Amino acid sequence: MSRIRQGIDIVDVEKFRAVLGRSPGLTEALSTEEERAYCLSRKDPLLHFAGRFAAKESYLKALGTGFHGEGIDHVFQEVEVRTTGSGRPEIALRGWAAKMAQRRGIRHCAVSISHAARYAVASVLLSGE
Repeated sequence: MSRIRQGIDIVDVEKFRAVLGRSPGLTEALSTEEERAYCLSRKDPLLHFAGRFAAKESYLKALGTGFHGEGIDHVFQEVEVRTTGSGRPEIALRGWAAKMAQRRGIRHCAVSISHAARYAVASVLLSGE
């Protein structure tokens, strides 16, 4: 029997910008090298960092773990939002995050990210056994 799981998250971009301003190394902790390169290549990098953060939180909500539990320490490096050649975002997993997806029978992941001047929102749909 197939199961579908959904997660959604919205980030207030100005609050996110303020948090990052108070913690300069936080972008390195919250994103992978590939994500940083992508975001820094955009006109408003923090808008894109916020969108990727929302996508990671949406993924973990859909997975059913949130930011809690054993193994979660490096999750921001293990759940990576990549951009395909067409511009569509996709989720790539490593480490603990990949093991949790396998344990839960996740076979497919769809992610959507949208930005506005003040907000970044992401939605993730997971399907599997």
